[in-house]
Amino acid sequence: MRRWRLPVLLITAALVASGCGGGPADDPATISVSYHRYGNSTQVDALMQRVKQQYEQAHPGKRVRLDPVVAPEGEYLSKLQLRMRSASTAPDVLYEDSFTINSDVEAGYLAPLDERLAAWPDWDRFIDTTKQAGRAADGRTYGVPLDTDSRGIWFNRDLFVRAGLPADWEPRGWDDVLAAARQVTQRFPDVIGLDLPLGKAEGEAVSMQTVEMLLYGTETGTLHDGEWIAPSRGMTEALEFLSTAVGEGLTQSRAQIADAQYDKKLRDDLTRQGRVAMRLDGSFASGQWEAAGWRDWSSTMAAAPMPTKEGPGTVSMSGGWTLALSASGEKQDDAFEFVKLAMSRDNITEYALSSGNLPSREDSAADPRLTAANPLAAFWLGLLEETHFRPTLPEYPKVSEEIQQSVLEVVNGADPAEVSDRWAEQVRRIVGPDQVRSG
Repeated sequence: MRRWRLPVLLITAALVASGCGGGPADDPATISVSYHRYGNSTQVDALMQRVKQQYEQAHPGKRVRLDPVVAPEGEYLSKLQLRMRSASTAPDVLYEDSFTINSDVEAGYLAPLDERLAAWPDWDRFIDTTKQAGRAADGRTYGVPLDTDSRGIWFNRDLFVRAGLPADWEPRGWDDVLAAARQVTQRFPDVIGLDLPLGKAEGEAVSMQTVEMLLYGTETGTLHDGEWIAPSRGMTEALEFLSTAVGEGLTQSRAQIADAQYDKKLRDDLTRQGRVAMRLDGSFASGQWEAAGWRDWSSTMAAAPMPTKEGPGTVSMSGGWTLALSASGEKQDDAFEFVKLAMSRDNITEYALSSGNLPSREDSAADPRLTAANPLAAFWLGLLEETHFRPTLPEYPKVSEEIQQSVLEVVNGADPAEVSDRWAEQVRRIVGPDQVRSG
């Protein structure tokens, strides 16, 4: 089922009436900052609180109004876009996922930053690949990257050894992943063999962290290579893998998948309790564990690259979040001063240490505190050498929504091949039949 939505005009009117969104338009000394706050993910909130204090100390008489949006990621993005529809509700600074940059640029929500970045010496300190996160299809930059990440398989070393699997396990193909999940769950029936984003509330993580981590390991290899690939044999194979894993009871239960609160806390609780054997997840997971008080996670958890379908290659996906400026904002000079403070070497390093994400600055990435705090930092950084990025195209968010719908259908027992065909039809509808090919 698709989420029922109120008419946009009614919701926007409600936001204006309730005072949500941007700071007081008649207060030239105050800028507003909107960002995501949900579940155990408190690191962004801590960063924004710190930068607010730094900004107000550096600019006496000026103020920052923090406006956290408490919602699952998919709902956060929808709510943020609703706020951006009106200058009266749009924040001055916004925490923007890189995959929405192009669609928000196309909608006229974001201000280009090229002239400001050219005059900012620190911009040369940013890793070149991370700069792509904020660059739109028109060649201009609209977001300053805060972080990046990579993805692979976290696994519980103790569970593996007790189930007869090697402590230095490294799968060579999908069959090895499924076999390990079966072996652990047969030995420990109350353990989740393979946890991965599958629930509707998990939004983009279902597309990127689950389906695309599989799809990019097939012969099809990508969603888009100049044209959208639909129908896609790789999409069918990815959905078949999920159908097998869910159908055999190797993943979290269907009730847990349907639980909107599962990703908010329960997933990490179960991992800490030793009831999750594997997680298809990102470099940032350990930061969430640290924030929740699980300091000794490295004594239990290990990581391995996600293999391609047949091996011997590996797959990783990378993304990242940016800070952007509202196109309708009248305080862009002040707003960019906030962004520059947020993106200092110390702030990015501190954020990487707390979040488990990978830093966007070269000088932060070289900070020895990263490897000292996280013994697996070098592993996750190494995956960036062969990582993949989502298509930075305005149509991607809608294509991604259809991927999430397809996973929901497969979880509920639909045939993967039929679901894949329906997905391809929706992609052709979204992008136009002249923009697709079979693969």
